[in-house]
Amino acid sequence: MIPTVYEDDDANGRGWARYTLTDTEHGHVWGTCDEVEGLFGEFQRGTYELFGWVPEGPEVRDWVGNRVWLVPEDEELDAWLLEDVERLDVESPGRRPGANGLVLTGQDDYEGPPEGYRGTVRVHDGHRWLGSCREFTRVLTPEQAAPLLVLRGLAAGEELRRVLATGTRRALDLDETALEIRDDRGEPLTDRLLWPTVRDWRPSALGTDLIDLELDCSSLYPPIPEHARPIRDRWLAGPPNSPGAWVGLDSRQRLAWLDIVRERGCRLKRQDRPAHHAYELDGRHITDDPGLYLALGEAVNGPGGYFGGCLSALDDCLRGTFGYTAPATLLWRDAATAREHLSHALTPDGRPYDLFAEVLDSLAEGGMHVTLA
Repeated sequence: MIPTVYEDDDANGRGWARYTLTDTEHGHVWGTCDEVEGLFGEFQRGTYELFGWVPEGPEVRDWVGNRVWLVPEDEELDAWLLEDVERLDVESPGRRPGANGLVLTGQDDYEGPPEGYRGTVRVHDGHRWLGSCREFTRVLTPEQAAPLLVLRGLAAGEELRRVLATGTRRALDLDETALEIRDDRGEPLTDRLLWPTVRDWRPSALGTDLIDLELDCSSLYPPIPEHARPIRDRWLAGPPNSPGAWVGLDSRQRLAWLDIVRERGCRLKRQDRPAHHAYELDGRHITDDPGLYLALGEAVNGPGGYFGGCLSALDDCLRGTFGYTAPATLLWRDAATAREHLSHALTPDGRPYDLFAEVLDSLAEGGMHVTLA
């Protein structure tokens, strides 16, 4: 028997379930559960071998950066992006014996390299040039199997019971669906958008009236990378009680922290502070881009607070509904740290600009009067 559950039902005796599967168009709840398998994994990565590599500056790190741009020598062609980029120290398929090269792997930008271009490229990570190569090749990787999401101990809603009873291919296609995730306090934390198809279901060992539901998520947004799992686990316990819980993290971990802050922050309902509020920013740990936005978010909205994750998002937050009303003042302490680390940035095509100055300009245009200390 597949039980019926309604949105306010108690799924586990504590009044709420960790995961809620919801139809985004009609708003009905497909079901609730406390265990999900398949949220974490590795997305399909592009791999590039750069031949004749000439480094510029320090050796390329194992984790190269979150956003790495490959800029063609031909200025008429656009640069393309790899995200969450790693350096590979393995012999790639087809690698030329004795070749002086570098192998990078990351999530491909949707455009990819200019069609037919295999010539000289120069590579940067958004702040410094890493080097250049005389030519490159893209190594094709095997297609990954469609991700499978398993919801264990699911209390099925009335609509899901109807779908499973119908059993047709069309009925089992759930269209756009949100997997909503709550923290240990029962507060909304984040969600994942899916376009799943029911692949299988069976009685669950977690309860006589529960099922284990398998969803084929071929159209799933990229899975959450494994390196982000410890950060996500920390947030499941609830938001931090004091500012700066992220300061000991490296840049890759800070990005994972910022992802949670952004996802949670965009879901929260908040009341903007009145105009002329005085904010204070602790700038001691702003040594990278995510540190900048994490510190700024906490200055405006407290521990774990969100106030933008890039320049365009910062501009949006300054317009209101994110805890801020213009005009206001901001005392930026230890601003020299951010100036040192963020003043030398590069656009996608490699033109230098000052990110620190751009942020100050955005704040000023948004009605935030900043005093540097």
